[in-house]
Formats: sequence, C-alpha cells, structure tokens
Amino acid sequence: MTIGNGFMKMVKAIVLACSALLCTAAEADCQSLGGVVDIHVHTAPDSVPRSIDAIDLAKLAESKGMRAIVLKNHFEPTASVAYLVHKVVPGIEVFGGIDLNLSVGGMNPTAVEKMALTTGGLGKFVWMATYDTYAAVKAEKGQRPFVAVSREGELLPETKAVIAMIAKYHLVMATGHNSSEESLMLLREARRQGVTHLVVTHAMLTPIHMTVGQMQEAAEMGAYIEFVYNGVIGKSREFDLADYAKAIRAVGVDRCILSSDMGQVGNPLHPDGLQQFLNGLHELGFSKEDIEQMSKVNPARLLGLQ
Repeated sequence: MTIGNGFMKMVKAIVLACSALLCTAAEADCQSLGGVVDIHVHTAPDSVPRSIDAIDLAKLAESKGMRAIVLKNHFEPTASVAYLVHKVVPGIEVFGGIDLNLSVGGMNPTAVEKMALTTGGLGKFVWMATYDTYAAVKAEKGQRPFVAVSREGELLPETKAVIAMIAKYHLVMATGHNSSEESLMLLREARRQGVTHLVVTHAMLTPIHMTVGQMQEAAEMGAYIEFVYNGVIGKSREFDLADYAKAIRAVGVDRCILSSDMGQVGNPLHPDGLQQFLNGLHELGFSKEDIEQMSKVNPARLLGLQ
C-alpha cells in the first residue's frame, strides 16, 4: 500500500510537472483569438492576388472566435462586400471602408459619403490614400500621378472636405501611406474638426517611418498607433518584433493596435499571422492583459464597439 501511494504521488508529480511545462511552452497560445478585432484585412475579390476571399476569411475568423474584421482594398470601397459577407457569416462583425487612391478620385468627399451611406452602415474606415500618395510614389522612385493631401505645408481644401465628411458620419480616419509629417497634419485637422476615431496606419513602415517621438505626439492627439504583422515577416519585412516591442513600450499599450495586414500570397492567413504576432510579443515580455488591450479592447474602441 505504501509503495502504491508513493507510486501514485510520483505519477501525479510527473503529470503536474509536464502540465506546467506544456503551459509554459504554450502560454502564448493561451493568448486566445477570442474577441480579437483585426482592422487591416486584405482579401479577394481584389485587382491583385490575395490568399483568401472575404467570405472564407470571415468563416475562418469566426471559427477562431474573433470578434470583427475590417476589409481593406487599396482600389475599391469595401462597404458593399462587408454587407454581403455579414449576411453569409453573421457570427462575426465585418466592416469595410474606402481608400482614397486615384481609383476613387483621390481626396473625394463625395466618394466618402456614398461609402458611408452604403446599405448596412458597415463602411467605417477612410484611409487617406495608400499606394498613390506622394510619399509612396517618391519611395518607389516613380514618376506616376499621385494623390496630394497637402501643398507647401498646408492641407489642401479637398483634404479638409474629406475630413469634414469623416466627422459628419463618425467614421475612422486612418492616415494611410502619407509621410510622417503629413500624417500629423491630418491628425491635427481631424481633431480640429471633431473626428474622434483616429489611427496611424502602420506608423513604422515605408513610406511613413514615424519616429518614436512622432508616434507619441500622434497618441497624445488621441490616435491609436497601428503595428502590423506584415511588417516583420515575408517580402514586406522591415523590422523585428523587438523593434516593435520597443516602440510599443514607448507609446504605451493603451494607444497601440495590433493587426495582421495579411492577405498576400505566400504569407500566413490572417488568424494564423495574428496568433504568431501575439505569441511573439508575449515571448518578449508583454502580458496577456497587454496583448488583449492592443488586439481586442483598443480596436473595438476605435470602431465604436461596446
């Protein structure tokens, strides 16, 4: 009997030790995707190749327990797609928006209003141009036409009109791929006009390249600073997770948002990329609460979700 009890105690101790090891190894995976909101999702249909279409991604994200996704297309509004996807996959919130590149007329307040009025009211985001900004064209050393938001240090009237439309419909203004200086100008004007939902699009990446000081300034104006997994993997890699971690700590987790910016052929699918992103930040010392703040709470607040 004594031997039996000792044996059982030993087995129990081994089981507990193994469980502890498994928990430590998989602790980051305990950063569940349940409740996560991804504000930067590229899917088909698109005019460039994508790894998955919007319906299949919504189903996948729902299966992981994610709360919401925001469909982004550089060249076409996505509010209509969001409405149709939400009808097919009602178990997850699906939002869209408009990216003010040349294909929609650049700084076009009418296009913003029509997007906002699209059936379902799921058009929430306005990206202030991305691939067609002056900063993007300059970075690629191109000579093609571009979308101007400013001239000689002043925002253009049409840019201010777009911001007025964002304010009118309580939309999210995302700074897009403008320079760091122009992004700060956009934020100042948005604040002046009463826009309350602000985000700096992947602030560290080309062609924005915000400094930590500029990110802090943007955060002080009420903007969230976006960090995307696409910036630390694959062809678009510019930084390591440690670089992100340093910037996040300087800005503060209360003003940072983690999103995937996935959808490129060859990259992980969005939920898988997000899981790797969260795991990596956890390994760098961010707590479960920190990660939930940046992946669940902050993006939900940006979208005005309860």
